[in-house]
Amino acid sequence: MGSSADLPRSARLAQPSRSRWLAYASPARFDPLARRLAPWFAMAAALCLIAGLYVGFGVAPTDAQQGEVYRIIFIHVPAAWMSMFIYLVMAAYCALALVLRTRLSSMMASALAPTGALFTFIALWTGALWGQPTWGTWWVWDARLTSELILLFLYLGFLALENAIDDPRRAERACAVLALVGVVNIPIIYFSVQWWNTLHQGASVSLTAAPSMAHTMLAGMLLMTLACWMYTIAVALVRVRCILRERAEPRLA
Repeated sequence: MGSSADLPRSARLAQPSRSRWLAYASPARFDPLARRLAPWFAMAAALCLIAGLYVGFGVAPTDAQQGEVYRIIFIHVPAAWMSMFIYLVMAAYCALALVLRTRLSSMMASALAPTGALFTFIALWTGALWGQPTWGTWWVWDARLTSELILLFLYLGFLALENAIDDPRRAERACAVLALVGVVNIPIIYFSVQWWNTLHQGASVSLTAAPSMAHTMLAGMLLMTLACWMYTIAVALVRVRCILRERAEPRLA
C-alpha cells in the first residue's frame, strides 16, 4: 500500500485539515469550541435583531394595501422560514446519527428541536394575528396552515418521544426515525400555495424571481431572519453543552 508521501501535495495538505474538523465530532473536543462560540453568536443575534426591528418597524414604508398591520411579516416570515429550515437540519443530524452512529449528531438534533418548535409556534400565532385583520379570520384549515400545524406536532412529538424513553440510545434512534419520516411535510408546507387553492398568499421572496417588495422591506426581513438563525445557533450550542453534562459524557468538566 502507498504511504501518504505518495499522495499529491494538495491531498497531503488537505488531510490534516479534514482530520482537524472531524475531531470536533468528539464531544470532548466540541464542548470547549461551543463554549467559545456561543457568546459570539448570541451577540450577533442581538445586533441583527436590533437592526432588523429598526428597519422593519421604523424605516420600511407603509404597505399600500394592508397598512401598518403588514409589519408583522418581519416576525412571521422569518419564524416560518426557520421552522422549516431547522427541521431539515435536525433531520440531517438524525440521518448522520443513524448512518454514522455519531452521538453528537443526535445531541445536536435534540438541541435544535425546542427552538424549531418555538419558531413554529411563533409563525402560527403571528399568522393568526396577521390573518384576522387581513383575511377576516384567525384560522382556516387550508393546506399551508394545516401543514405548518402538523410541523408543530412533529416537533412536540420528537420532544415527547425523547423524554418518554429512558434509554438515551433507544430514544435517539426512535426520534431519528420520527424526524426522517416527518421530512415529507416540509415540501408540502413550502409548495402548498402552488399545489392547492389556499387563502395564504404566495411567496414574496423567491430564489428564481425578483422580490415583490421594497428593498427596505426585504432588508428588514433578511436582518430578522439572520437574527433568528444566529439565535438558533447560540441556543443550540448552549443546549448541547447541557445535554453533554446530563448524559455524563467523559472528560467534561
